[in-house]
Amino acid sequence: MELLTPQMYQKSIYTIDYKKLKDKKIKCLLFDLDNTCVGYKEKKPTKQLKKLFLELTQMGFKVIIFSNSNKKRLAPFSKLGVICHPNSKKPLPANFKKILSKYEYSKNEVCIIGDQLFTDILGGNKVGIMTCLIDPLSKEDFIFTKIFRLMEQISFKKLAQKQILIKGDYYE
Repeated sequence: MELLTPQMYQKSIYTIDYKKLKDKKIKCLLFDLDNTCVGYKEKKPTKQLKKLFLELTQMGFKVIIFSNSNKKRLAPFSKLGVICHPNSKKPLPANFKKILSKYEYSKNEVCIIGDQLFTDILGGNKVGIMTCLIDPLSKEDFIFTKIFRLMEQISFKKLAQKQILIKGDYYE
């Protein structure tokens, strides 16, 4: 269960205190795309997302959209002036490690932000980077994600019973 436990849990990417992440020496933010930055069916970035990413880059963060989606899906988001890393194969550690190596970050300088325990949080925890879970933006999901959501519900129940992670009980 430890590998499924995020170090932070927030309602959305807009409720995260990025200054606190900066104070913790985080330099790189890996954002999941679907149901983290935009709803699963949204085709382009929102004005709110553009504004957030601009603010984060101005704060000195390297912002990377780190998604299991393909290059075509990420293409409209590459216009945000951030790096897009498609086909990330989360939770497998290889592409997480590739980011660490390519941009010369240590594990304690990177945080992954996403809406899924079994991809974003599990992958980040396996590699040893900071993990931040957010609530999904939409109930609509890719077919394979729906399977993970069922497993996630079971895990949430077990984590809640142990008072480790309770849905809607946000923490930093």
